[in-house]
Amino acid sequence: MDMDSQHLPEPSWRAWHDDEPIRLGISSCLLGAKVRYDGGHKRDRYLTDALGEWFRWVPVCPELEIGLGVPRPTIRLLQAYPHPRLEEPISGQDLTERMETHAREKGVELISKDLDGLIPKRASPSCGIDRVKVFGKGGMPSKKGVGVFARVLMEHWPNLPVEEEGRLNDAHLRELMLRNRV
Repeated sequence: MDMDSQHLPEPSWRAWHDDEPIRLGISSCLLGAKVRYDGGHKRDRYLTDALGEWFRWVPVCPELEIGLGVPRPTIRLLQAYPHPRLEEPISGQDLTERMETHAREKGVELISKDLDGLIPKRASPSCGIDRVKVFGKGGMPSKKGVGVFARVLMEHWPNLPVEEEGRLNDAHLRELMLRNRV
């Protein structure tokens, strides 16, 4: 399948779903799935309990989806040009191209499900959309990165509303995200 950005489908948002919940992609760990590198989760009760009745969640876990297990070694972003690389530091395995390919393919799948937006896990080297640690040659990280999965989705589908979980506690940011989807 040609993943050239000129051939990728665009989101086809409909007017507010009067008869259906809003469809949001969400990092599986935020729903309580034990998919994190340490076998844990990061369930966000505000999302699941307060907002859950209004949304139809479409869970995603790009790290599992590219074949990394649970538990698994940590992964991190390493400084490189033009984008940081995604690496498993213990083995030195570079996961960047695998994750980029998966993100393009998963993006097509998600858009075909009439996704209204995405809530990825903050600070994740796969999913974080801002202030993700990027390690330089000296080993000290800067918080200037974007997770590889999130970066590819946002590059190919710039009109897809995306906001990290913690920022959705802010009523103004939540309203902006949801308003931008129509």
